[in-house]
Amino acid sequence: MSDEAVIPIEEIEERLASRRRLQPYDDYRDSGIDWIGSVPREWRPARMIDHIQLVNGYPFDSKLFSRDSGIPLVRIRDIRSDATEAFWTGDIVAEAAIDDGDVLVGMDGDFNVGWWRGGPAQLNQRVCCLRARSSLAQRYLYYLIPAPLRAINDVTYSTTVKHLSSFDVLKIRFAIPPIDEQRAIAAFLDRETARIDELIAKKQRLLELLAEKRTALISHAVTKGLNHDVPMKDSGVEWLGQVPEHWEVHHLRRVVDRFVDYRGRTPTKTDTGVPLITAGAVRDGTIDHSRAPEYMAEEDYHAWMCRGWPELGDVIITTEAPLAEVALIEDVDIALAQRVILFKVNPSRVRPEWLRYYYLSESGRSELLSRASGSTASGIRADRLRMSLVLIPPLEEQQAILEQVDSRVRSAAAPLVAIRSAIDRLHEYRSALISAAVTGKIDVRNEVET
Repeated sequence: MSDEAVIPIEEIEERLASRRRLQPYDDYRDSGIDWIGSVPREWRPARMIDHIQLVNGYPFDSKLFSRDSGIPLVRIRDIRSDATEAFWTGDIVAEAAIDDGDVLVGMDGDFNVGWWRGGPAQLNQRVCCLRARSSLAQRYLYYLIPAPLRAINDVTYSTTVKHLSSFDVLKIRFAIPPIDEQRAIAAFLDRETARIDELIAKKQRLLELLAEKRTALISHAVTKGLNHDVPMKDSGVEWLGQVPEHWEVHHLRRVVDRFVDYRGRTPTKTDTGVPLITAGAVRDGTIDHSRAPEYMAEEDYHAWMCRGWPELGDVIITTEAPLAEVALIEDVDIALAQRVILFKVNPSRVRPEWLRYYYLSESGRSELLSRASGSTASGIRADRLRMSLVLIPPLEEQQAILEQVDSRVRSAAAPLVAIRSAIDRLHEYRSALISAAVTGKIDVRNEVET
């Protein structure tokens, strides 16, 4: 592995040490606001309603959505992006117009916050826009608003998706510093977060390069095998190309005994119960429970899962958002959400581990994507999945290839884990630094170059 793969953790430690050197203000008082605590004595209590204009999104008709023409339509998924997946082709709705520099808030889920820089656009429902009045610096508002939204999120109970109302935003209480101090804090955070984001981007790019290398390793093994001298044949499939002569190409339904589609009504989500595995929890060939800390109510579990109980060695594939992620079932005490299809393989034809690696390969993923459909968000139906093509060597050869691939993938896992850990730490530090600055726990007024 190149020197670039070595994690310069000292960069993170240097930033953490820099924050520790920042001094608090000289004098504090109790703000009377739970999510803030003590604040500098000069900061005054305030309500969001007195310092911002709030613009609600509009319920645009999806029949007039387009993927390539019209004015950008900002939906909740676009909040942290500079571009949109959909465009509005109807008449402009003036009261839903936004532009660069508007602060956007997602009203569902995690209440994410974004700084819009994609030019004139229309704002869809379940997203609101915040514009600071003269008493509040717009950039300071962008850094300030996530902290109270997190506090609201933490105390909001929901059995499905958490919802935020405009009233919830407008009634937020905070402590407001003088306007010049707001601008100084925002300028400091602009500079520091840019540095942190640059480090994150470098780590992310390295992560992508290592992931590409792993995918290439898997792809070669599951489409060419281990024997470089074996006779080859044309597979007849564009993304497979030449394959070993004695390997077979089958529709997935020929090597799977049963498919279980969990599509249907949305299961009731609770804070306790049976762990609910959503599509977002399936990543890199495994189920990442930390990405889906949701549960299904015990009373719903048996009725929901009676469609098909997961067993060790079963394979699952996500059908949408994200599409074509694959994993093996390694814990049966779980519930599977919508947008996940489970299949039970025929052990006389294929190893479940083979299918996982095959669909992690470039060829397997291309096959799944070729079966997807959808005008706005791509998805794959169970009937199309059944007809997807899979490359199958003899069982003994599958086992030999799997042993070698497992060994190589394990050796490549350590740097991936280290990089992800470094990225997580940088994100945590970024959030902590912003929170400390906008609540007055650190004095950054003299940290800004004049």
